Amino acid sequence: MISSLSPQPLIKPNTGTTLSPIPHVQNQRFKLASHVCPSELLSIRKRPGSACAATTQHRRYLLFPAEEEEEEEREVKYTSDSPALAEELQRESMPRHVAVIMDGNRRWAHLRGLPVGSGYEAGVKSLKTLVELCCKWGIRVLTVFAFSSDNWFRPEVEVEFLMSLLESGVKEEKESFIRERIRISVIGDTSKLPKRLEELVINVVETTKNNTRFQLIVAVSYSGHYDLVQACQRIAIKVKDGLIEPNDVSESLIEQELETNCTEFPYPDLLIRTSGELRISNFMLWQLAYTELFFSQSLWPDFGEAEFLQALKSFQQRCRHYGK
Repeated sequence: MISSLSPQPLIKPNTGTTLSPIPHVQNQRFKLASHVCPSELLSIRKRPGSACAATTQHRRYLLFPAEEEEEEEREVKYTSDSPALAEELQRESMPRHVAVIMDGNRRWAHLRGLPVGSGYEAGVKSLKTLVELCCKWGIRVLTVFAFSSDNWFRPEVEVEFLMSLLESGVKEEKESFIRERIRISVIGDTSKLPKRLEELVINVVETTKNNTRFQLIVAVSYSGHYDLVQACQRIAIKVKDGLIEPNDVSESLIEQELETNCTEFPYPDLLIRTSGELRISNFMLWQLAYTELFFSQSLWPDFGEAEFLQALKSFQQRCRHYGK
C-alpha cells in the first residue's frame, strides 16, 4: 500500500526472540525463523512449520508468529441491518464515491519496531473497517490505492509480500463479498501481477459484477499517468480503424476509456490521504479534477471510524461550485 517513505527492508533485524503484542494484530508473538520465505509470510499463522527456499539474508531476519492463538480475530461483518447514520452527518450530503490513498503502513511498523509486513497487515484491518462503515452509511463506491505502478521498484521481498497479502485477502473475503452483495472492481495494469493472482482477480471481478449494494474498486499496479495513456491508446486505435474521427475526441469519450468506466460514479467526491502527506501521488489524475481533498495526520493502520467521521464532516461543511 502507498507510502511516501523511501524503500526500507521488509523485515527488520531483531535481537530478541519475541516482540510485544501490537495493536490491530491480535495476540501476535513473533520469533526468528530460518525456514520461511517471503512468499509464505501470509500463511505462516496457519502453517508455522512451512518450509521453502530463502536467501541467507531472508532466513536470518524473517519473523513469524511463535504459535497459533486460540482466540479468533474479530470478523468484520458488512451487515445489512445497518445502524442509523452517525448523528453528526447529514444523509443528503454524503459523498457517493470516496477514494483513499492508504499511506503510512511502513511508518506505523517502524515506529513500533516491527517488521514492515506487520504494518501492511494492520492496514488490511483498517480497510475492512472502512468498507464496513461505507456499507453502513450509504456510500456507494470506495476506491483504494493499494499498489502503484511505482511500487514495483520497491525491494523484491516487499513486493512479494504485498502480492501475497492481496491474494490472501481476496480469497478470505470472497464469500463475504458475494453474501453482502459487494461488487469488486480492479483498475490498473493487472497483466503485471503474478499469474495466479491475476486469475483470482479476474474471477472475483466476474463473480461479483452483478452485485449492487456497494462497490469496492482496488487500484493495483495503477497510476493516473497509466490510466490516461491507455485511454489515449484505445482512442487512437479507434481513429486508426476509422471508427471515429479526431474531432470526435471529447472529455466524454476520454472518460469512457478510463479504467473507472467500471462504475456509475467515476469521479470521487472525496479523496482521503492518511499519514499527513499533502499530495495525490499520481492517483486518478483525471478523475480528481473537482474532488474535495482531506489529509489526515493518522497513519493508515490507525485510521478508523473517528477519523473517517472527521473527514466526512469536513466534506459536508464545504460548498462545491465546480468552477462556477
